[in-house]
Amino acid sequence: MDVVQAIEENAAELLMAMGAAGGGSQRDDTTARWTIGGSPLDYHNAVVAGSGEQVIAESVAELRRYDVPGCWHVGPSMRTADLGERLLAAGFTHGGSEPGMAVALSELVRPSGVPGLELVRVVDDAGLAVWADTLGRGFGEGEKEARWVASVYRKLGYADPWRHYLATLDGSPVGTITIYLAAGVAGVYFVMTVPEARRRGIGAALTHEALAHANTEYAVLGSSPAGRSVYESLGFRTHCTVDLYELAASD
Repeated sequence: MDVVQAIEENAAELLMAMGAAGGGSQRDDTTARWTIGGSPLDYHNAVVAGSGEQVIAESVAELRRYDVPGCWHVGPSMRTADLGERLLAAGFTHGGSEPGMAVALSELVRPSGVPGLELVRVVDDAGLAVWADTLGRGFGEGEKEARWVASVYRKLGYADPWRHYLATLDGSPVGTITIYLAAGVAGVYFVMTVPEARRRGIGAALTHEALAHANTEYAVLGSSPAGRSVYESLGFRTHCTVDLYELAASD
């Protein structure tokens, strides 16, 4: 398996599916692939394939048409010598980089147990409401992001390839994770532990438990700086880097 390709494709499939569920416009042709207009979040108005001044200009025009912020996700398959410079010249800013990480599930390291921790799969709207409320307590843009994610997950449903899990500690919600099965791998997303329960090994434990049921050869993810050491402790290793170029909504 080409692990780098799987890292890029799993993330692209997730972004495209969530954007479509959010009502965004979809483009998928030989020159560009994007979902724009379906989210209030720059990360999810995503260009996941393309290069060149014309495609950049067309993506900017589409973002302006919907009046939303957006993001180019520039992985190895997109990266050219001058793409970053062209995006900056078009008004984008470099929003940082995500390490693209992967682990063979046969080599996944079992972390120390967390007494009282349980992981339950979300199977209905009621469970998703608790999941979203928990996510909003400490992930990304907080409640704004959690509300949008929940709105598209309700449309996408609760069967494979979508697996959402809520972690509870002694019965109280403390964490979330989504496993997305695509490109032949298990993608790991929306891993979050509420602030008051952090530094207790919950993130590692819930990730390991969710992946124990994945039935794929590899798991992949794009890590935040804070999460990288947690994933490395589970056996994940960095295989590539994805640069994020962000464009704010028009004033």
